[in-house]
Amino acid sequence: MTRRRWIADEVTGNTAALVGEHAAHLARVLRAEVGQEFDIATGDEVRRGTITFVSYDRVDFALDAKPHRKLRSLPAAAPKITLALAIFKFDRMEWAIEKCTEIGVARIIPVIARRTDAHLATASVKRHERWLRIVRQAAEQSRRVAPPEVASPVKLKELDGVLPTGALTRVVLAESEEDTRLADVLHSRPGEVVLAVGPEGGWASGELSWFFEEGWVAASLGETILRAETAAIVATALALEEYA
Repeated sequence: MTRRRWIADEVTGNTAALVGEHAAHLARVLRAEVGQEFDIATGDEVRRGTITFVSYDRVDFALDAKPHRKLRSLPAAAPKITLALAIFKFDRMEWAIEKCTEIGVARIIPVIARRTDAHLATASVKRHERWLRIVRQAAEQSRRVAPPEVASPVKLKELDGVLPTGALTRVVLAESEEDTRLADVLHSRPGEVVLAVGPEGGWASGELSWFFEEGWVAASLGETILRAETAAIVATALALEEYA
């Protein structure tokens, strides 16, 4: 039987802990007890942890001295995937965040686009803490060793300032005159990938002009029109598959 995996909030030597709401879920919902064993991700390895203390805001573990499982590193050619996701209706957007986390996205940057509703743009700042919880829960469910980074919401013209440094393949999902498919773009441009997915209705024409001026490449996912959350998941999966 596969043990449930938890991502530790604190690690010191051969001890680890979950704290706050993270601990409350294990203590209250799953009714954790002293002596239960779980897999604990500690950043660079997975170790077997035995519960030594339980309260509603803290669960402590004693960790085995030896790693339970060494983490497999990605092949040298496999890039990290950054998803620049325009903010749209929160229920559907958060479903995309959850599923892209399960697939393996490394970083998510919420973007306030021209077609983002004003009330969503305003509320997105306070929504950030919820997004952090969603990716942590999804990472644990899918047995990742760490959740993806989730940046604070930014306006489109601020996007380049929060992108990772180094060689990047920057792709905006949009209809292009050449109708270049995403897989073809990625195949010809190895390296770390940034995917920009627009809101419902797509990126506005002025926003597309900005992308092109900044050196982004346009690509499509085919002839069908996908919802924003579907496009985000498909694009992430295609990018990961291309470099698998």
